[in-house]
Amino acid sequence: MIPSEFQYFSPTTVDEAVSLLQEHGEDAKLIAGGHSLLPAMKLRLTAP
Repeated sequence: MIPSEFQYFSPTTVDEAVSLLQEHGEDAKLIAGGHSLLPAMKLRLTAP
């Protein structure tokens, strides 16, 4: 399966991260993961 479509941002500073969170409101989610995140997204067990 293919993960559902989403936008991904990779801020490099805390200020940039806070700005993105404010800009996108409740739709924004912080994600982190190792080797298990993408397979779980492909199976639609998790979504950003």
